[in-house]
Amino acid sequence: MSVTSAATTTWTGTLFEGSGTTHLDSSRAAELPVNWKARSEGSDSVTTPEELLGAAHSACFSMALSHALTGNGTPPTNVTTTAKVTLIPGTGITTSALSVVAEVPGISAEDFDRIAHEAKAGCPVSAALTGINITLDATLKA
Repeated sequence: MSVTSAATTTWTGTLFEGSGTTHLDSSRAAELPVNWKARSEGSDSVTTPEELLGAAHSACFSMALSHALTGNGTPPTNVTTTAKVTLIPGTGITTSALSVVAEVPGISAEDFDRIAHEAKAGCPVSAALTGINITLDATLKA
């Protein structure tokens, strides 16, 4: 069974002076403002495509890692992932830097690191982002 998710953005005006709203159609979980200023300069109140991509990547990787750890016989107690997606205006999206901290009883640091890197490669969002550099900093919480 396939699942298709949808989001819609309505934009008004030019790139530099205009603005828009992105609606998460499938879940109806949010309606988010977007604009070029936030995208090119940063903002603490307006989202960007890169922030939304980071949300997708961090969620996907957390799920992939949890699944892989469970398949290893070492289910995690907690997995917290941050994805920092970098945009260079005029160049494009260049990097998604994943940083994960996980509490996993009964696993060695070496096995955790190996499984985390395998999960990065197997995450469907990572696969969709093969045109950019994806890094991983994986920390096993004691």
